[in-house]
Amino acid sequence: MDLTLIFLIALAALIFLTFRSIVKVVPQSEQWVVERFGRYKTTLTPGLSFITPFIDNVRHKVSILERQLPHLAQDAITKDNVTLRAEVAVFYRVVRPENSVYRIRDIDGAVATTVAGLVRSEIGQIELDEVQSNRQALNLQIKEHLAEATDEWGIQITRAEILDVNLDAQTRDAMLQQLNAERERRATVARAEGVKRAKELEADAELYTAQRIAEARRIQAEADAYATETVAAAIENNGERAIQFEIAKRQVEGITAIGASSNAKFVLLPGSLTDAFSDPLKQFLTKAQG
Repeated sequence: MDLTLIFLIALAALIFLTFRSIVKVVPQSEQWVVERFGRYKTTLTPGLSFITPFIDNVRHKVSILERQLPHLAQDAITKDNVTLRAEVAVFYRVVRPENSVYRIRDIDGAVATTVAGLVRSEIGQIELDEVQSNRQALNLQIKEHLAEATDEWGIQITRAEILDVNLDAQTRDAMLQQLNAERERRATVARAEGVKRAKELEADAELYTAQRIAEARRIQAEADAYATETVAAAIENNGERAIQFEIAKRQVEGITAIGASSNAKFVLLPGSLTDAFSDPLKQFLTKAQG
């Protein structure tokens, strides 16, 4: 083979290798860590970059996509001494690749260990009811403390959330008994309130009935008094005739009542009955009309 051709081929290969060592195209989802003689030199961001050939070397290609740790199941004890198991989800992404490759070996393991400690610490400061009812605030506290603890590793915690809280069988049974007791107490109170309300309504009804009866009696008494005053006035104005008229009226009413009775078969009237009050009645009516 011609030496000139070999030289040209070698020169082209050298140029090609030099070009490849100088020009670096970093994908959008990555950042590359460059070393020079074994020491950190720079970090290449996505896009076209240039480095010193044969001296600088791309040592680490780090993904900057958001990552999710496997769900963590962590045992913890609440402030009121209830043992539970919390399932935690954590999402993070690398923002400073040089820190993530030089300051920590296993990011996922380190984050999982940190989460375990934080979950135990945060849950230990509150009672079980707060864990169940104030989950959002607890998640926020865990995320903030986790972000502070992992900042030097060059990562950003995007989400930390307690997905579920599981209790042991003994605690669940105790809570179920407590719940049933509370339901029974509320039912007893409701029944007592119902009986009390019924008694109040019954008393109000009796009071209303008594008031109406008293009112009726008052009206009847006023009517009787008015009738008595009318009779008295008639007697005062007409004397004996008015008395005879009143007696005759009462006799007629009595005979009418006897005749209306279902047991009455015959009604006997004295022959002088009409003579006893006919004349005084006619005279009284005549005078009253005059």
